[in-house]
Amino acid sequence: MRVVILGSGRGSNAATILQAERAGKLGDATVVAIFSDKPDAKILELGKEFGVEARYIDPGSFRTKLTGEAEQNYIEEIAACRPDLIVLAGFMRIIKEPFIEAFPNKIINLHPSLLPAFKGLDGIGQAYRSGAKYSGCTVHYVTSEVDGGPIIDQSAVRIEPNDTLEELETKVHAAEHKLLPLVIARLSVGEKSRT
Repeated sequence: MRVVILGSGRGSNAATILQAERAGKLGDATVVAIFSDKPDAKILELGKEFGVEARYIDPGSFRTKLTGEAEQNYIEEIAACRPDLIVLAGFMRIIKEPFIEAFPNKIINLHPSLLPAFKGLDGIGQAYRSGAKYSGCTVHYVTSEVDGGPIIDQSAVRIEPNDTLEELETKVHAAEHKLLPLVIARLSVGEKSRT
């Protein structure tokens, strides 16, 4: 299974995917490229470390989505990699229909909440401020509804009464780092969702 990773930030989840692959724990999956919408994103540094193509692709002038021309560029660049799976690992742009239709049932996203609760930005903070007993993370297929696609798997994290927001974020990120490589490994050998 050929995997392309899209990310906007420091790339901690991408790193765990690449580390799992290096350790032989990513099933039949191989990361073939990393693309970012930020020219100085730390995620791009992983390319050299792991011997994977890593490049910035201009997202256009919008802050939260790709312009039409940029979207077409992303589709062409990703299609050239012949991906079986596209992983959004902290990619901070809304993916629209043309992109989704170009890669049907091949795009997954990692979201820091137990969906369908706390969609959108700051899922961990939303859970923390709500008084919820649990937070966690979800891997789901990407559809035109933001954070609304079919759920593949989830990992719950208990919010202890004395947890600070920073402590909760650390726990959720640790859960993300375990869940995402496991889901990719399962998908690579033909397993479907566990929900």
